[in-house]
Amino acid sequence: MNNKVLSSALVLLPLAATAAQATTHKERVDKQPNIILFMVDDMGWQDTSLPFWTQKTHYNELYETPNMERLAKKGMMFTQAYASSISSPTRCSLITGTNAARHRVTNWTLQKDVKTDRKDKVLEVPDWNYNGVSQVEGTNNTFVGTSFVQLLKNNGYHTIHCGKAHFGAIDTPGEDPHHWGFETNIAGHAAGGLASYLGEENYGHTKEGKPVSLMAVPGLEKYWGTETFVTEALTREAIIALDKAKKYNQPFFLYMSHYAIHIPLDADKRFFDKYKKKGMTDHEAAYATLIEGMDKSLGDLMDWLEKSGEADNTVVIFMSDNGGLASQSGWRDGAPLYTQNYPLNSGKGSLCEGGIREPMIVSWPGVVEPGSKCDKYLIIEDFYPTILQMAGIKKYDTTQPIDGVSFMPLLKQTGDPSKGRNLYWNMPNNWGNDGPGINFNCAVRSGDWKLVYYYGTGKKELFNIVDDIGEKHDLSAEKPKLVKRLSKELGNYLRKVNAQRPTVKNTGKACPWPDEV
Repeated sequence: MNNKVLSSALVLLPLAATAAQATTHKERVDKQPNIILFMVDDMGWQDTSLPFWTQKTHYNELYETPNMERLAKKGMMFTQAYASSISSPTRCSLITGTNAARHRVTNWTLQKDVKTDRKDKVLEVPDWNYNGVSQVEGTNNTFVGTSFVQLLKNNGYHTIHCGKAHFGAIDTPGEDPHHWGFETNIAGHAAGGLASYLGEENYGHTKEGKPVSLMAVPGLEKYWGTETFVTEALTREAIIALDKAKKYNQPFFLYMSHYAIHIPLDADKRFFDKYKKKGMTDHEAAYATLIEGMDKSLGDLMDWLEKSGEADNTVVIFMSDNGGLASQSGWRDGAPLYTQNYPLNSGKGSLCEGGIREPMIVSWPGVVEPGSKCDKYLIIEDFYPTILQMAGIKKYDTTQPIDGVSFMPLLKQTGDPSKGRNLYWNMPNNWGNDGPGINFNCAVRSGDWKLVYYYGTGKKELFNIVDDIGEKHDLSAEKPKLVKRLSKELGNYLRKVNAQRPTVKNTGKACPWPDEV
């Protein structure tokens, strides 16, 4: 071979390599999209400028979430997306694909072997799984299940956790996101809340670096002593992780799990004056800043996708873990509450719609119709099989049964998996707050109807959710046959999954199942 031919060959080699890389990348794009699950903490159905109802409300006019609106224009809004009424049950259902009645993490978790329930004079809570969930055996009061994140990792995904974890109690395997298949963990630990949003307060650490409480946010030391709000710090770290992931030429899964908009009500200075000018109190304005800061994070991630060239090959899922903290009166501990969920009744901790119905959006270019809306219902454990299906993972083994049902037909508008399907909730606990639908109850959603049963009193409430979204009209006395049927279906399901129920302290006997009353 002469020098001229050799030179030409050498020029062609890198071109051939580049073409091969492009082909590999194209195959990856066609088969396995990137996935971002953007989870918000304690965000109510009305904590947004984007109306998830048939009309805008007062709260939609107050709050500003332009990036939620932006995401909705790119994808599908879900008006009847459900979770559990409290964080831990929701997140444990997400990571295991099982209903809370089955995994038995029915209240919030924190310390090993410590129940978080408020004491009750009449009822005793069951011995629920207060240590959370885990992928391995060996810890008492723990549900063991295979993580969908582990399955993503096993099938070629680079997996990133950023923000709140809250899967398992302190000093249990479930507390560390690494144990769930996340290769990168940013600030995730056992706590379900945070001590402080403020960099000036080191996110809950002293100047010497000691945590002031179990809620101190770990791993963000580089932002200590600055005016960086924790929501912003997490977003910056997530983008750093995405920059790294981009170099790997493999699909990524980012679980962007914000501590916002959970209490405390630390004001994000970037947005505070705007809401004060709207006439809000300091508390109301601070709450609004938590919402807008979260929304900015969503926008920053969407901007990164566009700038990096990954926007067309990335699924973005927006969801909240439970309803906004609220009460019927609008007051708690002598002070006005900063959020309401109207037209929904009640809020966090309640099996009324205000506690379990969440804002949800899914964007998937080329698959989900832009600007579309879905009014069919789904529940948090459905994310498990859906995300795996999005990733093209058809066959997988788990140690636990999967209660979730893929909502891919809703995304593609090819079918309705909610048709003929019941959704179930079980809350045999005393969460701690009072209000409609809170504590010692269970519920079933069947078509347009929802039945709520209270373990302690035997009371049953029946609502037509479609006609009465605020659950103002209890129709149980008018429709006894329907109450009987739904009570039977609820009771049968709870027994089938080996669910728990409280006991009566005076007798030591278990409260009746709903179909036994």
